[in-house]
Amino acid sequence: MLFLNTSSCILNCLRKRTDSEDADELAGLSEAKAKSVPPSTGQKVRKFKHGFRPFGRNKHGKPHMTHKIIKEGNNSKTPFISVEMAEARRKKLQELVKRNGNSTCAECCKKNPEWGSYNIGVFICTSCAGFHRNLGSHISKVKSIILDNWDADQVNMMEEVGNLKAKAKYEVHMPACYRSPSPTDPDVLKEQFVRAKYEREEFIHVDRQVYTTGFMEGYLWKRGKEDGRFQQRKFILSESDGTLKYYVKESHKEPKAKIEISKLNMTFCPKKVGNPNGAQLTYVRDGSTRNIFVYSSSGSAIVDWYMAIRSVKLNKLRIAYPGTSELELSQFLTRDFLKEGWMFKTGPRSSDAYKWRWFTLDDRKLMYLEDPLDPYPKGEIFLGYHADGFAVKKGVPPGMKEQGFGFTLRTRDRIFLFGVQKDDDRIEWMKVLQSVIERPLTPQDNSMAANLVRKRSTIRHFIY
Repeated sequence: MLFLNTSSCILNCLRKRTDSEDADELAGLSEAKAKSVPPSTGQKVRKFKHGFRPFGRNKHGKPHMTHKIIKEGNNSKTPFISVEMAEARRKKLQELVKRNGNSTCAECCKKNPEWGSYNIGVFICTSCAGFHRNLGSHISKVKSIILDNWDADQVNMMEEVGNLKAKAKYEVHMPACYRSPSPTDPDVLKEQFVRAKYEREEFIHVDRQVYTTGFMEGYLWKRGKEDGRFQQRKFILSESDGTLKYYVKESHKEPKAKIEISKLNMTFCPKKVGNPNGAQLTYVRDGSTRNIFVYSSSGSAIVDWYMAIRSVKLNKLRIAYPGTSELELSQFLTRDFLKEGWMFKTGPRSSDAYKWRWFTLDDRKLMYLEDPLDPYPKGEIFLGYHADGFAVKKGVPPGMKEQGFGFTLRTRDRIFLFGVQKDDDRIEWMKVLQSVIERPLTPQDNSMAANLVRKRSTIRHFIY
């Protein structure tokens, strides 16, 4: 009986690998040592003079499936994996990953990828390797370029293709409205990008891009403004009239709300909503920001809605600014919040008590709410330019109470006092606020400021 311990044996097994085996493989690889030559399932090995040989049986008392049994008459011997050959291939992969385009993940652009899909030919990070595994081995086969064993053909595939060639193939028709994920983006955005590229091949076949048609209709789970319960609502996005509408009941002829696309923003917030497919819609209504929280039953659905909104906004901007490039216009389609979190806030009088508030920094607009899921903020503070008197300073003015680690925000109208529980949090908030007030104002910023000033002059306690 002859035992072969090579990566290629896995592909020749008589049965298809299961998802649980793939998970076991990932766990085994994390425990393996880089300079050993472990089987791809990470099982124990015995070290011999010229290499390694697996030993032991599985929980059923049978040899591991990665050990292919071959009969050679009455004579049999156990061959060994060449340490030198395995090290040479890993060294080759380490050279390939340094080439132009390969030094960042092919999906999210995270630096120093440690995995590779050897049938697609791309280098990917650990997080995106998990998304590739979710596709199934019939679409993508992944290995660690540090711990795993590689066949010569697999290494050659990585060398012949690489991230740049794969991008040219799988993203050839990716629309300008589609947002490529970054390392810090929510998992739903990264995973659906991977599925769009390799599973659905949306960027190869343009007819599969349902989010570029200018119309979308479907159901989303929406949080109620009064009772806070999530209920299914019908949503309709229309580029022709430039609105997003939703209906309480499908039989209703008139929508509950009709939102202008030009005033609408959408961002992912899975932790806040408590669902991996959670998102937040915001728009200005009567001088105040309205928050609508939604989620979908599938990751692909919420991402399609997100990209559809971006597509409609891009088409509107193309008409309004015909001489501007799509790349530049795409920066104004949707925006993520710069920072969110809990802080203490007090009123303008020294006798006012500090209150615990949830803060959201949306570009130049700092909103505070009693609860992160409130439909409207209790107040909104416009952050202008530092040359106009806006400033952020550590601590609080003399004679004022300080709560925790305090800092002061000065505007043209008043001084705001805040406090956080950790000094690191104070540093982060002050840094991001300072970065905003150091940016010169744009025409859009001035328009936003005018709306907030009108609101403040009408209801003065709004910003307290």
